[in-house]
Amino acid sequence: MKTHTLAIVGCGKLAKIVVEALLKDLLPNYKLIGSYSRTFEKAKDLANQINNSEKGSSCTPCKSLDELFALKPDYIVETASPAAFTEMAIPALKNGSSIVTLSIGAFADTHFYKKVQQTALENNVRVHLASGAIGGFDIMRTVALMEESTVTFRTEKGLNSLKNTEVYKDSLQTEKSEVFKGNAKEAIALFPTRVNVAVAAALASVGLENLKVSKNSTP
Repeated sequence: MKTHTLAIVGCGKLAKIVVEALLKDLLPNYKLIGSYSRTFEKAKDLANQINNSEKGSSCTPCKSLDELFALKPDYIVETASPAAFTEMAIPALKNGSSIVTLSIGAFADTHFYKKVQQTALENNVRVHLASGAIGGFDIMRTVALMEESTVTFRTEKGLNSLKNTEVYKDSLQTEKSEVFKGNAKEAIALFPTRVNVAVAAALASVGLENLKVSKNSTP
């Protein structure tokens, strides 16, 4: 069976899970050949986990996306942020790499979504949307196509995840409160890195403007 080459953009906790799976032989038909992070040391540390293992493969830590693209990976796994995905998606697809992305919130921009679709088709590559915390996307999609549906997405977040957002206020330290209510498109605009899974659910079912999102805080 063919061995596919991987590169990773974003070298945090999620990227380390991918590397751990590779080292445990859970992905026998894949090898990691490149890593990139805005902090080069993180990319280097991730690559060293592969290079210092007994797998016999070599992973190159990259200082730029262009350096990563030059490796010509079959797949690029994006675990960084919607902003990072927006920056790298079109060049990566044109370079001939398929993408596995967790930053699905970027697709709340319908113009960008259509541009990514078209670019993937033109270059015979694909963009795979990781389901993350939600399973059964195929079932959601089927139900939404067969009949009129309503989808509601409710989350509860601790205070740390709400700090440095528009909804944070000191009173949340002592009381449980609903801090947001709206649709998926409005939610991702307010929380650009915190509701990717809501956007994913919307794309799989009733659409960004029809999926209802509520977000509660817990002290």
